[in-house]
Parts: sequence; C-alpha cells; structure tokens
Amino acid sequence: MFGDINQFPEIILRSVIVYLVIIGAFRLAGKRHISQLSLIDFALILLISNAVQNAMVGNDSSLGGGIVAALALLFTNLLLTKYFFKNKLTRDILVGEPRLLVRNSRVIQSAMDHEELSEEDLTEAIREHGFSSLQEVRTAILELDGSISIIPYPQAGEHVEHHLAPISRKRRGKKRML
Repeated sequence: MFGDINQFPEIILRSVIVYLVIIGAFRLAGKRHISQLSLIDFALILLISNAVQNAMVGNDSSLGGGIVAALALLFTNLLLTKYFFKNKLTRDILVGEPRLLVRNSRVIQSAMDHEELSEEDLTEAIREHGFSSLQEVRTAILELDGSISIIPYPQAGEHVEHHLAPISRKRRGKKRML
C-alpha cells in the first residue's frame, strides 16, 4: 500500500528534477502561454503531467510513492516561492521581467517578436480592456503572469494620480498634525 520506503529518496529527487525541468520548459515557452491557455496548451499540460508521472515515481505506483512525489513537488514549489524568488537574479531567470509592448501608442516590435505576440494578441487585449484602438493606449505591458496591462491616455480634464511610496506621518515617535 505505501510501497518501499527505501525508494522514497529517489522519488523525491526525481520529482524535484522533473519539476525544475518543467519550470524551465515553460519559461522558455514564454509568458504568453501561461496566461492564455488554448485548447492545445491545456491538452499539452495534461499530457505532460501523465508523461512525467513515471519519471517521478519510477516503478513505485503505490499510495506512498504518489504522496511522497506530491509532497516533494509542493515543498520544491514552497522553496522556490519563499526563498529563491526573493533574490532578484533568481527571480529574473525563473520568472522573467515585465516587458513593455507599447509606448505612446507605438508598438515596440522587437518586444512583440521576443514574446512571440502577434498584433492580433495585442488588439484583443486592448479590446478586453474596453478600448477600441491602439491610439487610446499610452502603455501596454506584458506582465509576469502573461496578462497584458493597458494604461490609457488620460481623458481631458481627468486627474492622473502618480503613485508614490507611502510617506510616514510619524517622525521619531512624534505625531505630526495635519
């Protein structure tokens, strides 16, 4: 029922290796594939999960082997998110950086090419944000999660708030009166 306990360290190692390889493969595939799961992408994920199952647990198809593999994956994910992503270099390698796609209504074609985004992908994102044309878009950014953020030009008479870091109202223990 719980399998051979002596195989558990090997299952842990196999699971961690498979996890890291899959993360690397998705990183190489690009951010667009994370956000916009098409039917083909969904099928691919299902098939990959089935294909790597045996690579993780080997011949151990017991309940214990499956639990150990799942726990190894969860622990690896916890390590990556809590510790490694705090380091900017590691985060940039594993996750990447947001990429500017549009500046002042002009498409940055090199960024679009690098991210393998088409004009149709960008136009769709613009429409999803409620705008009808590129001329309404001041900035478009491909975010880390694969979504595209659209920042429009301000409307006439509209107040544009600039986001600044919070300013402390206390100075050296003394409250400041406003």
